[in-house]
Amino acid sequence: MELRPLQYFLMIAREGTISGAATVLHISQPSLSRQMQELEHELGCKLFERGSRRIELTEAGMRLRRRAEEIVDLVGRTEAEFLISADTLAGEVRIGGGETQAMGLVADAVAELQEAYPLLRFSLYSGNAEDVSERLDTGRLDFGVFIGHTDLSRYEVIELPAQDTWGVFMRADDPLAQKRAIRAEDLIDRPLIFSRQASREMRSWFKHDFAELDIVATYNLLFNAALLARRGVGYVVSLEGIVDTSLDSGLAFRPLEPAIHAEVTIAWKRYQEFSPAAEAFLTKIRKLWG
Repeated sequence: MELRPLQYFLMIAREGTISGAATVLHISQPSLSRQMQELEHELGCKLFERGSRRIELTEAGMRLRRRAEEIVDLVGRTEAEFLISADTLAGEVRIGGGETQAMGLVADAVAELQEAYPLLRFSLYSGNAEDVSERLDTGRLDFGVFIGHTDLSRYEVIELPAQDTWGVFMRADDPLAQKRAIRAEDLIDRPLIFSRQASREMRSWFKHDFAELDIVATYNLLFNAALLARRGVGYVVSLEGIVDTSLDSGLAFRPLEPAIHAEVTIAWKRYQEFSPAAEAFLTKIRKLWG
């Protein structure tokens, strides 16, 4: 399989039409259609459903899109790394992780490296543990920051000198904001907002059947969930220190009781062949925390 048909396939998926993709790619529409037919023949499956206005991806097409994005991305990164001269430390380091105050430690390492090597670039990706693991495994991330109980047995890891505290975000004028800490019985009959990771962490703490809890919303990024909390939609179970809870914020945070703390770990694939840029970052974090 050649790279160019995959790039053409991704452009069609993005534009939604053969004609639109052909215009962007500066090739003829018949030529592009022929190459897609050859790709379908090579893979032995139908990639597109051709509608009257737009082209939709089949299930096989959606699977190929994910793989093609990974392949094209890795080829681009590899080419960029080898275009850099041997005596110049440059390139991109990709780091993914959940929302945590411990990312401040990662930011410190990034700042020190960027000051020493101005040609280094850093790409940050926010996602839950499953998202970050998948991107680590497929090479789209160099490092992942994980919070709490996650199976990292297939990775090399360094535990960061940080610990997150679980608690609840709510409106500052909510009656529960008068409490010093929040217990499970305070939340049983109230509308709750969880992240997927919080659901895993909280099952043992609640000692209650999750199917009976009133979970009105779930979230990936806490900023968006905080908007729901400000409007009184529900109580957001999350980690402390990620969103503003100052006097003017309209929000309050109260820790759980009994307290739950989450360790924070940075991880990378075993036997990973790092680029010079990623190797420099690894050297830095080992020096700081290893």
